[in-house]
Amino acid sequence: MAALDGLKKRGYAVDFSLRPYCLECLRLQLELGAGEFSVDEVHQFRGAANLANRPAVYAISSDKGVKGVLVDMRGTCVDSVIPEMALKLSTDDLR
Repeated sequence: MAALDGLKKRGYAVDFSLRPYCLECLRLQLELGAGEFSVDEVHQFRGAANLANRPAVYAISSDKGVKGVLVDMRGTCVDSVIPEMALKLSTDDLR
């Protein structure tokens, strides 16, 4: 994915996983709640007719100085998290 390569070159080097209450990086033993990170960019990909269901790559930066990516291949990130995380990961304001 070109979007991932470009983000990695710009310092978004950590891979995050989504948990219901946080973003997690196992390698760094780091958990970030909704108030501890920002979504800098979202790259959505063609395929699904419904924008909300398109795969997406989120560029994440944290208050702790960590930058990384969250990959949502199913386009359903916000369906499985607490409301604060869903709001933070909403792409409505970023389109």
